[in-house]
Amino acid sequence: MSSMESPSSQCLKGRVALVTGAGVGIGQAAAIALARAGAFVGIHYHSSADGARQTLQTIRAAGSDGVLLPGDLTVEDQANAVVDRLAQAQGRLDILFNNAGSPLNMVPLAEMPLELWRQVFDVNVTSAFLVTRRAIPHLRASGHGAIINNLTLSMQTGGSGGAAAYAAAKGALHILTRSLAKELAPQVRTNAIMPGVIETRHHEIHSTPEKLAGYRQQTPLGRNGTAEEVAAAVMFLASDAASFINGAVLDINGGRFLR
Repeated sequence: MSSMESPSSQCLKGRVALVTGAGVGIGQAAAIALARAGAFVGIHYHSSADGARQTLQTIRAAGSDGVLLPGDLTVEDQANAVVDRLAQAQGRLDILFNNAGSPLNMVPLAEMPLELWRQVFDVNVTSAFLVTRRAIPHLRASGHGAIINNLTLSMQTGGSGGAAAYAAAKGALHILTRSLAKELAPQVRTNAIMPGVIETRHHEIHSTPEKLAGYRQQTPLGRNGTAEEVAAAVMFLASDAASFINGAVLDINGGRFLR
């Protein structure tokens, strides 16, 4: 039985969640999982409008609801507006999943323009900072405040060639997670997930079929992960089942470090 079909499927009933980058991949799957667990979901997107509309359509078909929230989260006014529109419309904000992020381009450090380095940090760290800062008063008032940040296995391994900026940015987000776990407690719990190789559009763009096959062979479970499996972990960390978990990083990698 999957987490989507479990008896606790309405464990987030009455709560409001904001998922950034909810038009594709892990963000889309997480928005759907949170909605199926009973939450009203703010579906943020920047460049994936069609995917965001599909997310909302799937949520409504499952008997839940949400709202589309476009915006460039690296721009302060737009990040603030995304949070404000959701919180004002629903009167609360309980869950924040800082999922939006991308390596943008895989470029070796010796060849990386300063502008690209800054863009990678803006997309992966500054966006989370801006959204979180705006959301903090609402999360503190919630009584069930939870932040989940999306890291990456590259943060530990350094990633494949050209991933230095992305890995470094996600490392910064890891430290921000630990800082917020202290700063915002006890009103808000802050945790992170660290996915391994998840077969989403990200790897369709940045990994060859041969590389994906190699990842499967390196994983004790013998396969790569799915966005739905990551979404189940997000739902767990957002729920009261994780009420004594704070400052943790949940590995979702099929045991790759066991070899």
